[in-house]
Amino acid sequence: MLNNVVLMGRLVADPELRTTGTNVSVTSFAIAVDRAFARPGEERQADFIDIVAWRHTAEFITRYFRKGSMIAIQGSIQTRMYEDKNGNKRKAVEVVASNVSFCGSKSETGTASAPRMETAAPAPSYSTSEANDFVEIQPDDDLPF
Repeated sequence: MLNNVVLMGRLVADPELRTTGTNVSVTSFAIAVDRAFARPGEERQADFIDIVAWRHTAEFITRYFRKGSMIAIQGSIQTRMYEDKNGNKRKAVEVVASNVSFCGSKSETGTASAPRMETAAPAPSYSTSEANDFVEIQPDDDLPF
């Protein structure tokens, strides 16, 4: 059987780190993922997908990602049943993140502890050289390997 999900989207709110009764770190949040197709004359739609992350992954997300940050997530789909405040049975479908990565530029994924860069540094310039700057090495039958 196969249960593998790969998503890329933007966080819709700042993730908050919580701990369970057994002191395990967990965070749950949602990401907005644009749909690939938009009908002519209509705006592109987005799906809002619930994500949960545990332990070090949860700590990493809450440390480096904020609302609006682009994030790539690899994980699996999990369903669970629960009872709401009114006693109604509900089903939750969420992605359990096993691996996350940065997707945006440094200015997009700025952290609370690091200032955002507003201007990019100029690209370095390189000089080109002529092919006659190189010497061709002749094959030698006496190679030690």
